Amino acid sequence: MHGRDRSTKFVKFFLLGLWGGFLVLPSFLHAADKPNVIVIFTDDHGYADLSCQGMVEDIRTPNIDKLAKGGVRMTSGYVTAPQCVPSRGGLLTGKYQNRFGLEANKLPLDGFDQEQTLADRLKEADYATGMIGKWHLGPSAYIVRHGFDDVFYQDGSWANFDVEGNDVPPGRKKPTLYHIDAGSQAACAFIDRHHEEPFFLYLAYRAPHVPLDATQKYLKRFPGEMPERRRKALAMISAVDDGVGQILASLQQYEIEENTLIFFIGDNGAPLKIHKEDAPGGGPGWDGSLNTPMNGEKGMLTEGGIRVPFVVYWKGTIPAGQVYEHPVISLDVAATAVSSAGLPEDSELDGVNLLPYLKGENKAAPHDHLVWRWVAQSAIRQGKWKYLQGGERDYLFDLSVDPEETKNLIGEQPELAGQLRDLLKEETQRFDPPGLATDEMSQVWELYFDFYLDGKPAPPLKPQTRVRRRNKQ
Repeated sequence: MHGRDRSTKFVKFFLLGLWGGFLVLPSFLHAADKPNVIVIFTDDHGYADLSCQGMVEDIRTPNIDKLAKGGVRMTSGYVTAPQCVPSRGGLLTGKYQNRFGLEANKLPLDGFDQEQTLADRLKEADYATGMIGKWHLGPSAYIVRHGFDDVFYQDGSWANFDVEGNDVPPGRKKPTLYHIDAGSQAACAFIDRHHEEPFFLYLAYRAPHVPLDATQKYLKRFPGEMPERRRKALAMISAVDDGVGQILASLQQYEIEENTLIFFIGDNGAPLKIHKEDAPGGGPGWDGSLNTPMNGEKGMLTEGGIRVPFVVYWKGTIPAGQVYEHPVISLDVAATAVSSAGLPEDSELDGVNLLPYLKGENKAAPHDHLVWRWVAQSAIRQGKWKYLQGGERDYLFDLSVDPEETKNLIGEQPELAGQLRDLLKEETQRFDPPGLATDEMSQVWELYFDFYLDGKPAPPLKPQTRVRRRNKQ
Protein backbone atom coordinates (compact mmCIF):
# COMPACT_ATOMS: atom_id res chain seq x y z
CA MET A 1 0.00 0.00 0.00
CA HIS A 2 1.30 3.46 -0.88
CA GLY A 3 2.00 5.89 1.95
CA ARG A 4 -0.68 8.25 0.69
CA ASP A 5 -3.28 5.45 0.77
CA ARG A 6 -2.27 4.54 4.33
CA SER A 7 -2.51 8.18 5.35
CA THR A 8 -5.92 8.60 3.73
CA LYS A 9 -7.17 5.45 5.48
CA PHE A 10 -5.81 6.67 8.79
CA VAL A 11 -7.56 10.02 8.39
CA LYS A 12 -10.82 8.22 7.57
CA PHE A 13 -10.57 6.01 10.65
CA PHE A 14 -9.63 9.03 12.77
CA LEU A 15 -12.60 11.02 11.54
CA LEU A 16 -14.95 8.06 12.05
CA GLY A 17 -13.64 7.59 15.56
CA LEU A 18 -13.96 11.28 16.30
CA TRP A 19 -17.50 11.32 14.94
CA GLY A 20 -18.37 8.28 17.00
CA GLY A 21 -16.94 10.00 20.03
CA PHE A 22 -19.14 13.02 19.44
CA LEU A 23 -22.15 10.73 19.22
CA VAL A 24 -21.34 9.26 22.64
CA LEU A 25 -19.97 12.36 24.32
CA PRO A 26 -23.18 14.40 24.63
CA SER A 27 -24.93 11.50 26.35
CA PHE A 28 -22.04 11.17 28.79
CA LEU A 29 -21.95 14.87 29.51
CA HIS A 30 -25.72 15.03 29.91
CA ALA A 31 -25.61 12.21 32.48
CA ALA A 32 -22.77 13.90 34.33
CA ASP A 33 -24.73 17.16 34.45
CA LYS A 34 -27.64 15.53 36.29
CA PRO A 35 -27.00 15.45 40.02
CA ASN A 36 -28.18 12.61 42.18
CA VAL A 37 -30.88 13.76 44.59
CA ILE A 38 -31.31 12.36 48.11
CA VAL A 39 -34.17 13.53 50.35
CA ILE A 40 -33.96 12.39 53.97
CA PHE A 41 -37.24 12.98 55.82
CA THR A 42 -37.43 12.38 59.57
CA ASP A 43 -40.62 11.90 61.55
CA ASP A 44 -41.97 14.10 64.40
CA HIS A 45 -38.47 15.58 64.70
CA GLY A 46 -38.49 18.85 66.66
CA TYR A 47 -36.63 22.00 65.62
CA ALA A 48 -34.17 21.78 68.52
CA ASP A 49 -32.93 18.29 67.81
CA LEU A 50 -29.84 18.74 65.68
CA SER A 51 -26.74 19.68 67.61
CA CYS A 52 -25.84 22.24 64.91
CA GLN A 53 -29.02 24.16 65.85
CA GLY A 54 -27.37 25.03 69.16
CA MET A 55 -30.62 24.85 71.12
CA VAL A 56 -30.05 21.98 73.55
CA GLU A 57 -26.92 20.30 74.87
CA ASP A 58 -27.97 16.65 75.03
CA ILE A 59 -28.42 15.98 71.29
CA ARG A 60 -25.50 14.61 69.24
CA THR A 61 -25.74 14.51 65.45
CA PRO A 62 -22.14 14.79 64.12
CA ASN A 63 -22.90 13.50 60.62
CA ILE A 64 -25.91 15.73 60.01
CA ASP A 65 -23.82 18.58 61.42
CA LYS A 66 -21.25 17.83 58.69
CA LEU A 67 -23.96 18.37 56.09
CA ALA A 68 -24.83 21.70 57.69
CA LYS A 69 -21.19 22.75 57.97
CA GLY A 70 -20.53 21.74 54.37
CA GLY A 71 -23.75 23.27 53.05
CA VAL A 72 -26.63 25.37 54.36
CA ARG A 73 -28.60 25.27 57.59
CA MET A 74 -31.99 26.91 57.21
CA THR A 75 -33.17 28.78 60.30
CA SER A 76 -36.63 29.29 58.78
CA GLY A 77 -37.19 25.97 57.04
CA TYR A 78 -40.84 24.95 56.90
CA VAL A 79 -43.06 22.06 55.88
CA THR A 80 -46.55 22.37 54.43
CA ALA A 81 -48.50 20.85 57.34
CA PRO A 82 -48.10 20.00 61.03
CA GLN A 83 -48.98 16.35 60.41
CA CYS A 84 -47.43 13.37 58.63
CA VAL A 85 -49.68 12.56 55.65
CA PRO A 86 -50.28 16.05 54.25
CA SER A 87 -46.67 17.04 54.85
CA ARG A 88 -45.46 14.04 52.83
CA GLY A 89 -47.97 14.71 50.08
CA GLY A 90 -46.72 18.26 49.70
CA LEU A 91 -43.06 17.24 49.69
CA LEU A 92 -43.44 14.49 47.09
CA THR A 93 -45.60 16.44 44.65
CA GLY A 94 -44.03 19.86 45.08
CA LYS A 95 -47.56 21.27 45.39
CA TYR A 96 -49.62 22.46 48.30
CA GLN A 97 -51.41 19.24 49.18
CA ASN A 98 -54.57 21.26 49.91
CA ARG A 99 -54.85 21.76 46.14
CA PHE A 100 -55.69 18.08 45.70
CA GLY A 101 -57.72 17.55 48.86
CA LEU A 102 -55.07 16.01 51.12
CA GLU A 103 -55.88 18.19 54.11
CA ALA A 104 -55.03 15.85 56.97
CA ASN A 105 -54.40 12.27 58.04
CA LYS A 106 -57.15 9.70 57.54
CA LEU A 107 -58.66 11.41 54.50
CA PRO A 108 -59.05 9.78 51.07
CA LEU A 109 -55.92 9.69 48.94
CA ASP A 110 -57.72 9.92 45.60
CA GLY A 111 -56.28 13.35 44.86
CA PHE A 112 -52.73 12.34 45.68
CA ASP A 113 -53.06 9.18 43.60
CA GLN A 114 -53.69 11.32 40.52
CA GLU A 115 -50.72 13.62 41.09
CA GLN A 116 -47.32 13.42 39.44
CA THR A 117 -44.64 12.90 42.09
CA LEU A 118 -41.05 14.07 42.04
CA ALA A 119 -40.08 10.46 41.31
CA ASP A 120 -42.37 10.46 38.26
CA ARG A 121 -40.80 13.69 37.03
CA LEU A 122 -37.20 12.56 37.51
CA LYS A 123 -37.87 9.28 35.72
CA GLU A 124 -38.59 11.43 32.66
CA ALA A 125 -34.96 12.56 32.96
CA ASP A 126 -33.77 8.91 33.12
CA TYR A 127 -33.24 8.81 36.87
CA ALA A 128 -33.28 5.59 38.87
CA THR A 129 -35.77 6.08 41.71
CA GLY A 130 -35.98 4.55 45.17
CA MET A 131 -38.18 4.88 48.23
CA ILE A 132 -37.09 3.61 51.65
CA GLY A 133 -38.84 3.77 55.02
CA LYS A 134 -42.19 5.25 56.02
CA TRP A 135 -44.70 5.85 53.24
CA HIS A 136 -48.05 6.74 54.86
CA LEU A 137 -49.65 7.61 51.50
CA GLY A 138 -51.48 4.39 50.75
CA PRO A 139 -50.76 0.65 50.67
CA SER A 140 -47.08 -0.31 50.54
CA ALA A 141 -47.64 -2.38 47.39
CA TYR A 142 -48.82 0.79 45.61
CA ILE A 143 -45.59 2.76 46.15
CA VAL A 144 -44.32 1.59 42.76
CA ARG A 145 -47.34 3.30 41.18
CA HIS A 146 -45.94 6.67 42.26
CA GLY A 147 -42.72 6.60 40.28
CA PHE A 148 -40.51 4.58 42.63
CA ASP A 149 -38.91 1.55 41.01
CA ASP A 150 -36.85 0.35 44.01
CA VAL A 151 -38.86 0.04 47.23
CA PHE A 152 -37.82 -0.96 50.75
CA TYR A 153 -40.84 -0.11 52.89
CA GLN A 154 -40.37 0.53 56.62
CA ASP A 155 -37.93 -2.17 57.83
CA GLY A 156 -38.23 -4.17 54.64
CA SER A 157 -41.66 -5.56 55.46
CA TRP A 158 -42.53 -4.91 51.79
CA ALA A 159 -39.67 -4.70 49.33
CA ASN A 160 -38.44 -5.51 45.87
CA PHE A 161 -34.73 -5.33 46.78
CA ASP A 162 -32.76 -6.24 49.90
CA VAL A 163 -30.04 -4.63 52.01
CA GLU A 164 -27.42 -6.52 50.00
CA GLY A 165 -28.64 -4.80 46.84
CA ASN A 166 -30.24 -7.90 45.32
CA ASP A 167 -33.57 -7.91 43.50
CA VAL A 168 -36.18 -9.89 45.42
CA PRO A 169 -39.73 -10.86 44.45
CA PRO A 170 -42.00 -7.88 45.28
CA GLY A 171 -44.04 -8.47 48.40
CA ARG A 172 -44.05 -8.79 52.14
CA LYS A 173 -40.85 -9.85 53.88
CA LYS A 174 -39.93 -10.79 57.42
CA PRO A 175 -37.93 -7.93 58.96
CA THR A 176 -34.50 -8.95 60.26
CA LEU A 177 -33.01 -5.61 61.31
CA TYR A 178 -33.89 -2.63 63.50
CA HIS A 179 -35.96 -0.41 61.20
CA ILE A 180 -33.61 2.60 61.28
CA ASP A 181 -30.54 0.44 60.61
CA ALA A 182 -32.44 -1.41 57.88
CA GLY A 183 -33.31 1.88 56.19
CA SER A 184 -29.69 3.04 56.29
CA GLN A 185 -28.38 -0.23 54.90
CA ALA A 186 -31.02 -0.23 52.18
CA ALA A 187 -30.03 3.33 51.24
CA CYS A 188 -26.40 2.29 50.83
CA ALA A 189 -27.53 -0.75 48.81
CA PHE A 190 -29.57 1.52 46.54
CA ILE A 191 -26.48 3.67 45.94
CA ASP A 192 -24.47 0.53 45.19
CA ARG A 193 -27.08 -0.47 42.60
CA HIS A 194 -27.29 2.90 40.86
CA HIS A 195 -24.05 4.82 41.40
CA GLU A 196 -23.26 4.76 37.66
CA GLU A 197 -26.47 6.57 36.69
CA PRO A 198 -28.36 9.57 38.06
CA PHE A 199 -30.64 8.56 40.92
CA PHE A 200 -33.33 9.95 43.22
CA LEU A 201 -33.58 8.44 46.69
CA TYR A 202 -36.38 9.30 49.13
CA LEU A 203 -35.37 8.01 52.57
CA ALA A 204 -38.11 8.50 55.16
CA TYR A 205 -36.99 7.34 58.61
CA ARG A 206 -39.75 6.58 61.12
CA ALA A 207 -37.83 8.40 63.84
CA PRO A 208 -38.21 9.68 66.44
CA HIS A 209 -41.95 9.02 65.99
CA VAL A 210 -43.54 6.67 68.52
CA PRO A 211 -43.32 3.82 69.29
CA LEU A 212 -39.99 4.74 70.83
CA ASP A 213 -38.03 1.58 70.12
CA ALA A 214 -34.34 2.48 70.21
CA THR A 215 -32.00 -0.45 70.66
CA GLN A 216 -29.41 -0.71 73.42
CA LYS A 217 -26.64 0.11 70.93
CA TYR A 218 -27.98 3.65 70.72
CA LEU A 219 -29.51 4.02 74.19
CA LYS A 220 -26.16 3.52 75.89
CA ARG A 221 -24.81 6.60 74.13
CA PHE A 222 -27.03 8.73 76.38
CA PRO A 223 -26.39 7.78 80.02
CA GLY A 224 -27.33 9.86 83.02
CA GLU A 225 -30.50 11.28 84.46
CA MET A 226 -33.12 12.41 81.97
CA PRO A 227 -36.69 11.51 81.03
CA GLU A 228 -36.69 8.06 79.49
CA ARG A 229 -38.68 9.29 76.51
CA ARG A 230 -36.03 11.92 75.90
CA ARG A 231 -33.30 9.24 76.05
CA LYS A 232 -35.16 7.09 73.54
CA ALA A 233 -35.67 10.00 71.14
CA LEU A 234 -32.00 10.97 71.34
CA ALA A 235 -31.05 7.36 70.66
CA MET A 236 -33.33 7.08 67.62
CA ILE A 237 -32.02 10.35 66.19
CA SER A 238 -28.47 9.09 66.81
CA ALA A 239 -29.30 5.99 64.76
CA VAL A 240 -30.51 8.24 61.94
CA ASP A 241 -27.31 10.24 62.20
CA ASP A 242 -25.25 7.05 61.85
CA GLY A 243 -27.22 6.33 58.68
CA VAL A 244 -26.37 9.75 57.28
CA GLY A 245 -22.70 8.99 57.91
CA GLN A 246 -23.01 5.65 56.09
CA ILE A 247 -24.69 7.32 53.11
CA LEU A 248 -21.92 9.93 52.87
CA ALA A 249 -19.32 7.15 53.02
CA SER A 250 -21.05 5.35 50.13
CA LEU A 251 -21.09 8.51 48.04
CA GLN A 252 -17.41 9.05 48.76
CA GLN A 253 -16.60 5.42 47.93
CA TYR A 254 -18.01 5.88 44.44
CA GLU A 255 -16.63 9.43 44.12
CA ILE A 256 -20.08 10.89 43.51
CA GLU A 257 -20.43 13.10 46.60
CA GLU A 258 -19.80 16.23 44.50
CA ASN A 259 -22.57 15.19 42.13
CA THR A 260 -25.19 14.61 44.83
CA LEU A 261 -27.72 17.11 46.17
CA ILE A 262 -28.92 16.19 49.67
CA PHE A 263 -31.89 17.56 51.62
CA PHE A 264 -32.39 16.71 55.30
CA ILE A 265 -35.80 17.82 56.61
CA GLY A 266 -38.22 16.94 59.42
CA ASP A 267 -41.84 16.24 58.47
CA ASN A 268 -43.40 18.36 61.24
CA GLY A 269 -42.77 19.45 64.81
CA ALA A 270 -42.58 17.15 67.81
CA PRO A 271 -45.79 16.13 69.61
CA LEU A 272 -45.32 17.43 73.17
CA LYS A 273 -48.92 16.86 74.29
CA ILE A 274 -48.42 20.07 76.34
CA HIS A 275 -47.07 18.28 79.42
CA LYS A 276 -44.17 16.35 77.88
CA GLU A 277 -45.17 13.54 80.18
CA ASP A 278 -42.52 10.86 80.59
CA ALA A 279 -45.06 8.05 80.46
CA PRO A 280 -43.65 4.51 80.74
CA GLY A 281 -43.11 2.52 77.57
CA GLY A 282 -42.74 4.08 74.17
CA GLY A 283 -46.31 4.28 72.95
CA PRO A 284 -48.60 7.23 72.17
CA GLY A 285 -47.73 10.57 73.74
CA TRP A 286 -44.69 12.79 73.77
CA ASP A 287 -42.04 11.33 71.47
CA GLY A 288 -39.17 12.81 73.49
CA SER A 289 -38.19 15.38 70.87
CA LEU A 290 -38.18 19.14 71.50
CA ASN A 291 -39.25 22.18 69.49
CA THR A 292 -37.22 24.70 71.52
CA PRO A 293 -37.41 27.68 71.20
CA MET A 294 -40.45 27.49 68.92
CA ASN A 295 -43.93 27.74 70.38
CA GLY A 296 -46.47 24.96 70.04
CA GLU A 297 -46.22 21.46 68.65
CA LYS A 298 -47.37 18.97 66.06
CA GLY A 299 -51.00 19.68 65.19
CA MET A 300 -50.55 23.47 65.18
CA LEU A 301 -49.62 26.06 62.58
CA THR A 302 -47.49 27.83 65.16
CA GLU A 303 -43.74 27.70 64.51
CA GLY A 304 -43.35 24.64 66.71
CA GLY A 305 -45.63 22.67 64.42
CA ILE A 306 -44.20 23.61 61.01
CA ARG A 307 -40.68 25.05 61.41
CA VAL A 308 -38.33 22.06 61.31
CA PRO A 309 -34.71 20.94 60.96
CA PHE A 310 -33.80 21.77 57.34
CA VAL A 311 -30.33 21.30 55.81
CA VAL A 312 -29.21 21.39 52.16
CA TYR A 313 -25.85 20.03 50.97
CA TRP A 314 -24.16 19.82 47.59
CA LYS A 315 -20.40 19.69 47.92
CA GLY A 316 -18.61 21.93 45.47
CA THR A 317 -21.80 23.57 44.20
CA ILE A 318 -23.45 25.13 47.25
CA PRO A 319 -20.93 27.21 49.25
CA ALA A 320 -20.26 25.67 52.65
CA GLY A 321 -20.94 27.02 56.11
CA GLN A 322 -24.05 29.05 55.37
CA VAL A 323 -26.81 29.89 57.83
CA TYR A 324 -29.76 30.99 55.71
CA GLU A 325 -32.49 33.08 57.32
CA HIS A 326 -35.00 33.66 54.52
CA PRO A 327 -38.05 31.37 54.72
CA VAL A 328 -37.96 28.23 52.58
CA ILE A 329 -40.35 25.30 52.45
CA SER A 330 -40.37 21.61 51.60
CA LEU A 331 -42.16 22.47 48.33
CA ASP A 332 -38.81 23.87 47.15
CA VAL A 333 -37.28 20.39 47.05
CA ALA A 334 -39.18 19.37 43.90
CA ALA A 335 -38.62 22.66 42.10
CA THR A 336 -34.89 22.54 42.88
CA ALA A 337 -34.51 18.89 41.86
CA VAL A 338 -36.48 19.32 38.63
CA SER A 339 -34.37 22.30 37.59
CA SER A 340 -31.12 20.56 38.53
CA ALA A 341 -32.10 17.56 36.41
CA GLY A 342 -32.50 19.80 33.37
CA LEU A 343 -36.26 19.39 33.14
CA PRO A 344 -38.39 22.32 31.94
CA GLU A 345 -39.86 24.68 34.49
CA ASP A 346 -43.41 23.76 35.48
CA SER A 347 -45.81 26.42 36.75
CA GLU A 348 -47.81 23.67 38.48
CA LEU A 349 -45.05 23.39 41.08
CA ASP A 350 -45.54 25.69 44.06
CA GLY A 351 -41.91 25.74 45.17
CA VAL A 352 -38.85 27.66 44.04
CA ASN A 353 -35.50 26.45 42.71
CA LEU A 354 -33.26 27.32 45.66
CA LEU A 355 -29.91 26.94 43.94
CA PRO A 356 -29.53 30.55 42.68
CA TYR A 357 -30.26 31.75 46.22
CA LEU A 358 -27.99 29.29 47.99
CA LYS A 359 -25.14 29.90 45.53
CA GLY A 360 -25.36 33.64 46.15
CA GLU A 361 -26.49 34.46 42.62
CA ASN A 362 -29.78 35.91 43.85
CA LYS A 363 -29.73 37.91 47.09
CA ALA A 364 -33.50 38.32 47.34
CA ALA A 365 -35.81 36.13 49.41
CA PRO A 366 -36.97 33.03 47.49
CA HIS A 367 -40.61 33.63 48.44
CA ASP A 368 -42.74 36.74 48.76
CA HIS A 369 -44.97 34.79 51.13
CA LEU A 370 -45.81 31.28 52.29
CA VAL A 371 -49.26 30.00 53.24
CA TRP A 372 -50.67 27.11 55.20
CA ARG A 373 -54.08 25.62 55.86
CA TRP A 374 -54.66 22.64 58.08
CA VAL A 375 -58.32 21.85 58.76
CA ALA A 376 -59.46 24.68 61.12
CA GLN A 377 -56.18 26.59 61.15
CA SER A 378 -54.59 28.79 58.49
CA ALA A 379 -51.53 31.01 58.40
CA ILE A 380 -49.41 33.21 56.16
CA ARG A 381 -45.84 34.45 56.52
CA GLN A 382 -44.69 37.47 54.51
CA GLY A 383 -41.22 38.67 55.37
CA LYS A 384 -41.01 39.02 59.13
CA TRP A 385 -44.77 39.04 59.65
CA LYS A 386 -46.95 36.03 60.35
CA TYR A 387 -50.73 36.02 60.57
CA LEU A 388 -52.35 32.95 62.19
CA GLN A 389 -56.00 32.04 62.48
CA GLY A 390 -57.55 29.19 64.41
CA GLY A 391 -61.30 29.05 64.59
CA GLU A 392 -62.48 32.42 65.91
CA ARG A 393 -59.03 33.47 67.14
CA ASP A 394 -56.37 35.29 65.19
CA TYR A 395 -52.86 36.50 65.86
CA LEU A 396 -50.11 38.62 64.34
CA PHE A 397 -46.45 38.07 65.15
CA ASP A 398 -43.21 39.78 64.21
CA LEU A 399 -40.99 36.73 63.81
CA SER A 400 -37.83 38.80 63.46
CA VAL A 401 -37.97 39.63 67.17
CA ASP A 402 -40.48 37.06 68.41
CA PRO A 403 -39.96 33.66 66.73
CA GLU A 404 -41.46 32.12 69.87
CA GLU A 405 -44.81 33.81 69.04
CA THR A 406 -45.36 35.19 72.52
CA LYS A 407 -46.60 38.72 71.69
CA ASN A 408 -49.78 39.05 69.65
CA LEU A 409 -49.59 42.40 67.81
CA ILE A 410 -52.99 42.25 66.15
CA GLY A 411 -54.34 45.03 68.38
CA GLU A 412 -51.43 47.29 67.44
CA GLN A 413 -51.40 46.48 63.72
CA PRO A 414 -55.01 45.73 62.71
CA GLU A 415 -54.59 47.09 59.17
CA LEU A 416 -51.53 44.92 58.48
CA ALA A 417 -53.31 41.89 59.92
CA GLY A 418 -56.27 42.58 57.64
CA GLN A 419 -54.03 42.80 54.56
CA LEU A 420 -52.35 39.51 55.41
CA ARG A 421 -55.70 37.86 56.06
CA ASP A 422 -56.98 39.05 52.68
CA LEU A 423 -53.89 37.67 50.93
CA LEU A 424 -54.25 34.38 52.79
CA LYS A 425 -57.92 34.19 51.84
CA GLU A 426 -57.01 34.85 48.20
CA GLU A 427 -54.35 32.14 48.19
CA THR A 428 -56.63 29.54 49.76
CA GLN A 429 -59.12 29.96 46.92
CA ARG A 430 -56.82 27.62 44.97
CA PHE A 431 -57.35 24.89 47.55
CA ASP A 432 -59.87 22.05 47.38
CA PRO A 433 -62.16 22.97 49.00
CA PRO A 434 -61.35 26.71 48.98
CA GLY A 435 -61.34 28.91 52.07
CA LEU A 436 -59.56 29.50 55.35
CA ALA A 437 -60.84 26.31 57.01
CA THR A 438 -62.45 22.99 56.17
CA ASP A 439 -63.84 22.18 59.62
CA GLU A 440 -64.24 23.54 63.14
CA MET A 441 -61.56 23.56 65.83
CA SER A 442 -61.43 20.37 67.86
CA GLN A 443 -61.33 20.47 71.66
CA VAL A 444 -57.67 19.44 71.62
CA TRP A 445 -56.73 22.30 69.29
CA GLU A 446 -58.65 24.75 71.43
CA LEU A 447 -56.66 23.58 74.46
CA TYR A 448 -53.41 23.94 72.51
CA PHE A 449 -54.28 27.52 71.54
CA ASP A 450 -55.32 28.27 75.15
CA PHE A 451 -51.99 27.10 76.51
CA TYR A 452 -49.45 28.06 73.86
CA LEU A 453 -50.94 31.31 72.54
CA ASP A 454 -53.33 32.71 75.13
CA GLY A 455 -51.32 32.00 78.28
CA LYS A 456 -53.92 29.87 80.02
CA PRO A 457 -52.86 27.13 82.47
CA ALA A 458 -52.16 23.69 81.11
CA PRO A 459 -55.13 21.35 81.37
CA PRO A 460 -54.69 18.65 84.02
CA LEU A 461 -53.24 15.33 83.03
CA LYS A 462 -55.73 12.52 82.82
CA PRO A 463 -55.47 10.41 86.00
CA GLN A 464 -54.80 7.20 84.10
CA THR A 465 -51.71 8.71 82.45
CA ARG A 466 -50.33 10.56 85.46
CA VAL A 467 -47.32 8.33 86.03
CA ARG A 468 -44.36 10.64 85.53
CA ARG A 469 -44.66 14.40 85.38
CA ARG A 470 -43.44 16.48 82.52
CA ASN A 471 -39.84 17.18 81.73
CA LYS A 472 -38.73 20.71 82.65
CA GLN A 473 -36.52 21.13 79.55
